[in-house]
Amino acid sequence: MFADRAEIYIRSGKGGDGHVSFRRELYVPAGGPDGGDGGKGGDFIVEVDEGLNTLSDFRFKRKYSAEDGQEGGKRRCSGKDGQDLVVKVPLGTVIREKESGKVIADMSKPGQREVILRGGRGGKGNQHYATATMQAPKYAQPGQKAQELNVILELKVIADVGLVGFPNVGKSTLLSRVTNAKPKIANYHFTTLRPNLGVVDMEGGGFVIADIPGLIEGASQGLGLGHEFLRHIERTKVIVHLVDAASTEGRDPIEDINKINEELAAYNPEIAKRPQVIAANKMDVLFGEDEHTVIQKLKDTYETKGIPVFPISAVSGKGVKELLYHVKGMLDNLNQPPVVFEREFFLEDMASSNEPYSVWKEEEHLFVVEGPRIERMLGYTNLESEKGFEFFQRFLKDNGILDELEALGIEEGDTVRMYGLQFDYYK
Repeated sequence: MFADRAEIYIRSGKGGDGHVSFRRELYVPAGGPDGGDGGKGGDFIVEVDEGLNTLSDFRFKRKYSAEDGQEGGKRRCSGKDGQDLVVKVPLGTVIREKESGKVIADMSKPGQREVILRGGRGGKGNQHYATATMQAPKYAQPGQKAQELNVILELKVIADVGLVGFPNVGKSTLLSRVTNAKPKIANYHFTTLRPNLGVVDMEGGGFVIADIPGLIEGASQGLGLGHEFLRHIERTKVIVHLVDAASTEGRDPIEDINKINEELAAYNPEIAKRPQVIAANKMDVLFGEDEHTVIQKLKDTYETKGIPVFPISAVSGKGVKELLYHVKGMLDNLNQPPVVFEREFFLEDMASSNEPYSVWKEEEHLFVVEGPRIERMLGYTNLESEKGFEFFQRFLKDNGILDELEALGIEEGDTVRMYGLQFDYYK
């Protein structure tokens, strides 16, 4: 089964913790601290693989984690860095943060490689905390936490021309005639359940055309496989409507075109504004006055709106060359850059939004302070030493936490709780 959307959990590697140890050798009674630094955690990296054309691999594996950094060792030995995790995706994959839907990366260039999550920094060993007044520090810095996200992968095919139409109007037949693509063709609805890409070779350069699977009314609301199909047309520069001009299945071609344009506009108004061409297919089953009447009705309806109409037969090839040359001319005159989805989501924004401190009065004479940086600071600060405690107090003051406590009415002798530790408050 073709898969063009997947939800996965991704995580970089945690940084290894710094080590606490002291040099112990014969005749060296006070060797000093020699704890090594922790290793850096592995990055989570995404890379384009042009040999892939679906996201089906992500249906079976949903969690991806880079390797954690190793803890530092004795004798100033640093821990080993965690191995990066490189995940391959098809060209045209857009990566979004699940909760906000914002774009993290658009993998739209061949060979593109993006670091999505960076591994945590390794913690410093206790060798770095020795000072003239503290020659035997018994604490080390913990490794930086891993970064993690739930993301959505969406495959949006990269093509110059999007071929749209209701099911069974002949899109696959036309694509197989004008390109080297070999789509499966059968006489039943939704025979195409995946976009087919093909290259139209012409003098002066060709173009890429995508057969977008058959749409149905209500596709923009997700009926049928609407969203799965519509997302593939977002990058196209020109839209070719293929209609069954002979009404072999009893549908009105004008009504079909209008319905598809309504679905495009409902899904993304910008798509509906792109240049369009109408290819009136199955002309080989119309003769004489019927052929003239159908084409004239289409031209009267759409050419007045600047949308040209070309009668064709995907089976016999009649009129196809004229259609292709017109589309090529439109593309040459557009001079439109490729559609790339700009990055909207930055991990720095997520980090800053997760870093605020929570300060509240839990009960009479008891106040609570919490926050990610508070927790990290408590993890590598030796509060039992005078110097360490002074450093922590300065941190609370510089970040405005003491001011917030005073604004809540804290008084001398009241208790402040921080992640299981309790302190008496004195100015």
